[in-house]
Amino acid sequence: MSNTRAPSARMSAPELRATVSLAAIFALRMLGLFMIMPVFSVYAKTVPGGDNVALVGLAIGIYGLTQSLLYIPYGWASDLLGRKPVIIAGLVLFALGSLVAALAHNLEWIIIGRAIQGAGAISSAVTAFIADLTREENRTKAMAMVGGSIGISFAIAIIAAPIVFRWIGMSGLFGAVGILSIVAIGVVIWVVPDAPKPPVHVKAPFSEVLHNTELLRLNFGVYALHATQTALFVVVPQILVSSGLPLESSWKIYLPVMGLSFCLMVPAIIVAEKRGKMKSVLLAAIAAVLIGQLCLAEFPHTLWWMAAMLLVYFTGFNVLEASQPSLVSKLAPGARKGAAMGVYNTTQALGLFSGGALGGWLLKSAGQQAVFLACSALVLVWLIIAATMKPPPRPAHATAARAT
Repeated sequence: MSNTRAPSARMSAPELRATVSLAAIFALRMLGLFMIMPVFSVYAKTVPGGDNVALVGLAIGIYGLTQSLLYIPYGWASDLLGRKPVIIAGLVLFALGSLVAALAHNLEWIIIGRAIQGAGAISSAVTAFIADLTREENRTKAMAMVGGSIGISFAIAIIAAPIVFRWIGMSGLFGAVGILSIVAIGVVIWVVPDAPKPPVHVKAPFSEVLHNTELLRLNFGVYALHATQTALFVVVPQILVSSGLPLESSWKIYLPVMGLSFCLMVPAIIVAEKRGKMKSVLLAAIAAVLIGQLCLAEFPHTLWWMAAMLLVYFTGFNVLEASQPSLVSKLAPGARKGAAMGVYNTTQALGLFSGGALGGWLLKSAGQQAVFLACSALVLVWLIIAATMKPPPRPAHATAARAT
């Protein structure tokens, strides 16, 4: 038995402050996307151009397209100019896009506003900043907190959006999101700690990142996850309304579904991290997403069945959303975490865009069932690809603890 003590797995106060504040900023940016999903396909029918469901899908997904084009440039700029100035610039663009969308009187201008929102693609800079401010043994935990913050922002959005929409309308909703982004700038300036030293500019080694098979699996996975999520919300709000649930009452479905799915997520993440069962948990979560989509395609859309099917789907979704970013940080080769996260965020954003655009096109041309079946096919391919992944290495502190 070794007497060597394992390094502490506890985050220091500065690490915790940095991670929580940056995760909150990350979640806020995603909130700008998520808040529109539960209500927009219903609201769009009331504005000029909103009768074109393909354009409605584009309005939902365009945010992801502009993000995908800018994630890597933002990461490079943050290496050269510093993390905080780049993050602040992205939040200013996000606020500007929110203002444009809030003042829009037709679908075309909403699409333009959403595109400008997406141009505030700060995720790679935020992720790199977290890496600057955390020790290696706490990096995975910090990335998992970021992933969890995205899941929480999604839960808040789908529960609160119908209620907020009823109170202040879509323009007010866009305006509120813009105001929150201004608040986030204050968080960056006064709450987020400064990096211990200026980051050094290193050319992103794309060859190493893009040739890493395990990272490629995760990149495909986040693409599939967010493409199916966005496509789902092109269809689901309309189904709930047609099933007799008013839009402002949709929280009666979303609140219990998201609450239960988070309760089910926690033990799954504990099993994955503490017992080294990450691969098994990941495959089970992907299977849950697949089962939820297939059930949405094949079962009657009564409110009780919808709640049950969405519970299965979002349990898998939340597990994957919390665990995959930490896996990227764990599997990225050497000092290539920034490049790996940039590629991961880019494929995530492409999924958001294509899910909205293709979901709207499929809904228009082939109907609701075709959307769910197409999503099911994509997730099935993902499950096959993920089944051959290597079990990820356990954290260093866990391995050391086992040796004592």
